[in-house]
Amino acid sequence: MGRIAPVQPVTPILGVIYRDPVVVDDAMMWVEHVMGDVMTSSDVWPFDLTDHYAPEMGTDLKRRFYTFAPLADPSLLSHWKVQTNLLEEQAAERFDEPRPLNLDPGYITGAKLVLASVKGLAHRVYIGQGISAEVTMSYKDGGWLKRDYTFPDFTAGRYDEFFSKVRERHLQMLGEKV
Repeated sequence: MGRIAPVQPVTPILGVIYRDPVVVDDAMMWVEHVMGDVMTSSDVWPFDLTDHYAPEMGTDLKRRFYTFAPLADPSLLSHWKVQTNLLEEQAAERFDEPRPLNLDPGYITGAKLVLASVKGLAHRVYIGQGISAEVTMSYKDGGWLKRDYTFPDFTAGRYDEFFSKVRERHLQMLGEKV
């Protein structure tokens, strides 16, 4: 019989899709109250491999990731998603736009990148509060493995270097071998 062990803490991460950086600056002030202090941020990439969000967010969208300190309990993921959804709604009111930004919380461990969603599709597991989670990518043999359902911009590999740096820092914080 397996023994229940304490949960390993995770590095919180947030993907942000947006058009106007002013909206992101405004939201991040509030996100830090939910997820912790920003530890790192990625480069800004064009969000140009799908037009999925164009009807509600417009065109010329960008994507950026943020990580947070301290390490956290992964069971907080549903809370982060509920709160970031509320922040999205508040931003829509403040900036008088249908959806000025998309906030996707998740976490990174040595083995995977997990993201939260309100959509309970077949590859997602319900984690509470109306929120599901998916292993978007896993890490094996020195690289990020994509899944059939992995979003096109993740599949392209443009974020792999950033995620690998976050993973390395995460393992160092845990005192584990990188």
